[in-house]
Amino acid sequence: MALPSSQSAQWQRALADFWQAVRTDDTVAAIPAFFPLSAYQQVKPMSAQAADYDWHTRLVGHYLLDLRALHTWLGPHAASARLLGVDVPEKTATWVRVGAEYNKLRYWRVYNTRMRVSVGSRVRSFGIASIISWRGEWYVVHLGSTTGPPGTVLDPLG
Repeated sequence: MALPSSQSAQWQRALADFWQAVRTDDTVAAIPAFFPLSAYQQVKPMSAQAADYDWHTRLVGHYLLDLRALHTWLGPHAASARLLGVDVPEKTATWVRVGAEYNKLRYWRVYNTRMRVSVGSRVRSFGIASIISWRGEWYVVHLGSTTGPPGTVLDPLG
């Protein structure tokens, strides 16, 4: 039940891998930052087979489309872009109760984490729609909009 830290070594490694994936359009590198399938199978009240299908097709499918959209959004200098910082608004974390999001287990959720980046001489930022906890660590669960079409960068600035 403890609130995960946005400073944990696991989260920092996951963000570094995620950022590498955004810069290089290497979607495989982004998977460690994503909510694990084994966790999803335990959290959602559906069969393991249905959870596996939903995780791969809907959740990961949207995540990878959103990741590619971010890579495109960075433009022709994406490979040289630098990560300046990640702002997790932990003060807005919510303890999600059983049944609140079609879940059978509780977890922490934070909306609107921001990643600040430098591309050439421009400072830009983009949002991560939703991160949730599993076993004391944060994971991305929705990169882009939770209600809009996949492949849409969440609230890019600059």
